[in-house]
Amino acid sequence: MADIEKIFKESIEQPEVFWARAAEDIDWYTKSEQILDASNPPFYRWYSGGTLNTCYNAVDRHVEKGRGDQAAIIYDSPVTDTITTITYRELQEKVALFAGGLKSLGISKGDTVIIYMPMVPEAAIAMLACARIGAIHSVVFGGFAASELAIRINHAQPKALVTASGAIEGKKTLAYKPLVDEAIEMAEHKIEKCVVLQRPFVSAEMTTGRDSDWNELVASASPAECVPVEATDPLYILYTSGTTGMPKGVMRDNGGHAVALNWSMKAIYDINAGDVFWSASDVGWVVGHSYIVYGPLIKGATTIFYEGKPIGTPDAGAFWRVISQHRVKSLFTAPTAFRAIKKEDPNGEFIGKYDISCFEALYLAGERLDPDTYHWATDLLKVPVIDHWWQTETGWAIVANCRGIEELPVKAGSPTKAVPGYNVMVLDNEGNEVSANTEGNIVVKLPLPPGTLATLWRNEKRFIDSYMTTFPGYYETSDGGYIDDDGYVFVMGRMDDVINVAGHRLSTGAMEEVIATHPDIAECAVIGTDDQLKGQLPVGLFVLKSGVDRDIEEVKTELVKMVREQIGAIACFKESTAVGRLPKTRSGKILRGTMRSIASGKEYRMPSTIDDPVILDEITETLKGMGYPTS
Repeated sequence: MADIEKIFKESIEQPEVFWARAAEDIDWYTKSEQILDASNPPFYRWYSGGTLNTCYNAVDRHVEKGRGDQAAIIYDSPVTDTITTITYRELQEKVALFAGGLKSLGISKGDTVIIYMPMVPEAAIAMLACARIGAIHSVVFGGFAASELAIRINHAQPKALVTASGAIEGKKTLAYKPLVDEAIEMAEHKIEKCVVLQRPFVSAEMTTGRDSDWNELVASASPAECVPVEATDPLYILYTSGTTGMPKGVMRDNGGHAVALNWSMKAIYDINAGDVFWSASDVGWVVGHSYIVYGPLIKGATTIFYEGKPIGTPDAGAFWRVISQHRVKSLFTAPTAFRAIKKEDPNGEFIGKYDISCFEALYLAGERLDPDTYHWATDLLKVPVIDHWWQTETGWAIVANCRGIEELPVKAGSPTKAVPGYNVMVLDNEGNEVSANTEGNIVVKLPLPPGTLATLWRNEKRFIDSYMTTFPGYYETSDGGYIDDDGYVFVMGRMDDVINVAGHRLSTGAMEEVIATHPDIAECAVIGTDDQLKGQLPVGLFVLKSGVDRDIEEVKTELVKMVREQIGAIACFKESTAVGRLPKTRSGKILRGTMRSIASGKEYRMPSTIDDPVILDEITETLKGMGYPTS
């Protein structure tokens, strides 16, 4: 039996033995005598009775073990032309002082603090400072609209808010403080204190009595020590970027989170203490929490804070420059970043300008990795390209190629096999397990492993209704797909992205995979539209690669032929058109559901996470030109 199979088997059959061993790599004040508390399903709790401090595990212990001079954070900001390095010792000093500053404002264990920051090291310092004193942080993506921030203020009920004067988005300066002031004004819950990091390119007006300048607060603060907390105490709340109604506040606890992330750094990403790991995401997303801040630092690695884009800061070689300059071992980003690079530099000419011999692997997640992008990246980089699948709720990978244990052969279109700890299954709508290669609902048999969501903040009923009710005894991922004969998981997209054409259930994700292989197409989306005769029909929207100048009708004809040949006439794929760009969230997910609503003539709520609302107007006009909505 292969190593990964043996380890996986133990994790499922003897989870308490498995996760007790993983917990030995974390520093505890009091070790847990009950590894898994299963007394109140589906509210499983890990390491009950254990006490620790997440900040101590991410910062102080590395200094105490003699690695204080190692780089903890490299801040690389092409938008402000800044590169700085913070050692673990310097990070300890900065975090302890900011934690002391928070204490001087009356923040203590159990209080909540909202952090609304750009991609600057102070965002990590604020998060770690909260963890240091046992406060619960809720990071909100910097630049969210005031109304969205107000919703989160009302729900998280923070005592304080930490922000910056602003950020640079592309070529524009975005002032944060007016948004923060408006949100505080709108919110019913009143925030007592606000800390503002003034940035050189934009100045924030301060409100007397409520606002504190970051630097002044730190200058007058006394360093705060780490406060022991229960393993089951909340570390943070992270609101999912739902496109309808109230976002769900995913609650992560301290103990399971520290154990799982520390274990995953080596097992999944093959990162050891001292290695340089780069997650090109944002602290506002779960990836930023897990793999910009906590995972790498708990492991003792060097993490990169990159305030820039894959293209345009200054060009499509930006990623290669960062990898080369900072000797990055592994990069983790979203497939959309690589599609953007591929669109601007289809032949990969920029990569030849940099020495990236240090680079060992590329990890992609956040949306489905289409085989065309996988092959393009593999051919260009000549290193393993690892697709892996997880969610805000899980906090770390559900399915992945665990390179740190045993690297498995890759199958394009699959993130490989379930990660140890996750008993992944595919069920039909009645809750019966389906046979291999049969599409259905992807679920995880309970209990979920450590580090996953413990509950939804202040809403246990919604936790049960959203994830645990459809298939009792299982966590419902809401994604569809299948597991093949070799145990490889194929995630075909949200169950909403399965359309019913004349009684046949078809995956729009499968159609996208076909279209993405067209040599002239950079990226695409297929959505289901209402049809009186067949129930639903697929419609494709595609973006051409830079420099492609072809007759669009020819391309559309080629796409119809490709889908017919590879999926069959049953798909009824006949309609598509070229667009300048696709609407996305700031984390790079294409807003298929919103486009589906537009095409069907249904009302939709402007997604709070949309990158540029103007794109929806463009898409609406395009769909109208195609005759949608048909009702």
